[in-house]
Order: sequence, then structure tokens, then C-alpha cells
Amino acid sequence: MVKTYLGLSSGVLTYSSSYKLNFQTTLICSNSIGGGKEMKVKDCMCGEVCWVKPDTKIYEIAKIMEQNHIGCVPVCDDQNCIVGIITDRDIILRGIASDKDVKSINASDIMTCNVCTCGQNDDIYDAERKMATNQIRRIPVVDNNRVIGMLTLGDLCHYNDEIGEEHFCNTVENICKTSGQTKNNC
Repeated sequence: MVKTYLGLSSGVLTYSSSYKLNFQTTLICSNSIGGGKEMKVKDCMCGEVCWVKPDTKIYEIAKIMEQNHIGCVPVCDDQNCIVGIITDRDIILRGIASDKDVKSINASDIMTCNVCTCGQNDDIYDAERKMATNQIRRIPVVDNNRVIGMLTLGDLCHYNDEIGEEHFCNTVENICKTSGQTKNNC
């Protein structure tokens, strides 16, 4: 793995990971949903991830999201191990709507601690299942609990032909179902 560090400022590290990937794919049995191809998370994930430390201020995180056109940021310790995640929705509901001062509260004050993750060698259908079951649009990709990528609903959409349209549509439908669930905060 080759890491290219794109920048470091205010406790925020952006990096890109390059892997020598084996893009060999095999067809799944013809009775599979959508007739898609067997794919691994590493075939679809984004390897460029912005992450923040637990003491990063919420307003800084919002700026990072705006500048990078992203909707979530993993929260990592000094060893890049994931300790939480913050979404744009968390900033609105747990920060602004809760009358918290976004210039004084930290990521650790509003982040979700019980982060659902997947591995780069996981089957894409297993990652989709986790996303649907947990009703999440983005899932961090980890290796030994270190963030190495992000798999998003947009990534799955981009590979819709390979994954299978019906399967992808079912995943989106399950993610968007309303069941009265709320995320567990720390």
C-alpha cells in the first residue's frame, strides 16, 4: 500500500491510498439477484478519505465537508484508528438544533461511536447488506481498525451495472425505510 498525504492542518489529515488490486471478477450463479458480478469493496471504494481527530471543532468539520463535497467524516485517533463518525446530519441535529455552539464543541461531543465498518476484501453484497440493515449511506473501509477508504451509496450507483440494478435498488430502498430508528450516540 502506498499512502500519499495530501495535507495536514488543524488536526485534519487527508490522504490517498493506492493498492495493487486484482480486478479479476467471476460471474455469480445465474439465480443471483440482478445477475451482477462478484465484486469486493476495494473494487468500488474511494481511497481518498478526510478524517478528523476527536478534538476537532464542529465548525472545522463542516468546512471540510463543504470543501470536499462529502457528507461524513470518520473520527480517528493518532494512529488513524476509527473511534467515531460524524455526518452532516449529526452536525445539524446534535449540534445546531440542540443549541450547541459549533465553534466550541468537538467531534467527540456529537460523534457516533458505534461505527459500522467493512473491510476492503469484503464482498460488495455484504457491505451493501450492512448499509441496508443499519440504514447508512456511507460506510468506512478499515484494515486493522485503520481507515483506508469509504464506500458510499454513490460508489455503489457508479458500479450499478456490475452490481446489478435490482440489487442496488433494493439496497437503496432498505436504507431509506423509516422505522423510527435513531443512531446511538456515545
